[in-house]
Amino acid sequence: MKILMIEDNLSVCTMTEMFFAKEGFETEFAHDGLEGYNRFKSDKWDLLIIDLMLPSMDGVTICKKVREESTVPIIMLTAKDTESDQVLGFELGADDYVTKPFSPLALVARIKAVSRRYQSTEQQAAAADPDILETECFQINKKTREVFLNGEQIKNLTPKEFDLLYYMVQSPKQVFSREQLLEQVWGYQFYGDERTVDVHIKRLRKKLGSDSRPFLYTVWGVGYKFDED
Repeated sequence: MKILMIEDNLSVCTMTEMFFAKEGFETEFAHDGLEGYNRFKSDKWDLLIIDLMLPSMDGVTICKKVREESTVPIIMLTAKDTESDQVLGFELGADDYVTKPFSPLALVARIKAVSRRYQSTEQQAAAADPDILETECFQINKKTREVFLNGEQIKNLTPKEFDLLYYMVQSPKQVFSREQLLEQVWGYQFYGDERTVDVHIKRLRKKLGSDSRPFLYTVWGVGYKFDED
């Protein structure tokens, strides 16, 4: 796995480099935002790790620019642990976030999980036939990753929002626990933080834009379900 880590804290880079080397990861480090973005454009990467606060170009801007041209998995690093920061990262298309200070072993686990999920999604998309999932209201193209609701395209879904919607639409009326969604959509058991699912469901409801018919319903005490009735 070839990883680019954009992080200006040299001690953090030194610590993670040792653990990454043990895992056999091929890792390069950039300590400046603009330098990191230019290095991203100059080579092919399997995964990016981007700090939120960086000189020259911050992590938010890098993530946004990367998503305009690539679906490469992104893990954001942040010293903040607020829902607004998490939502911002997910809205920009990050696949996961890790809050500082973090355990290098936990970061390695997240890298492996995100990578497995990405590879599985790519393989499924390549093998799927047909590519179109149609329901009463939705038409979802897994190959082009386009979503149409009542004939109108929903253009601003992040990669993970698309994955979550597609997964739930495949099983209408089935109730999924947060743990199930984390495991199936994110590809791993999350480390005690189930707010990730809540944040994505909330954002999806808003983007689908129907208060009277939210499509993604809360089943109190259990989780969520997709329902068009």
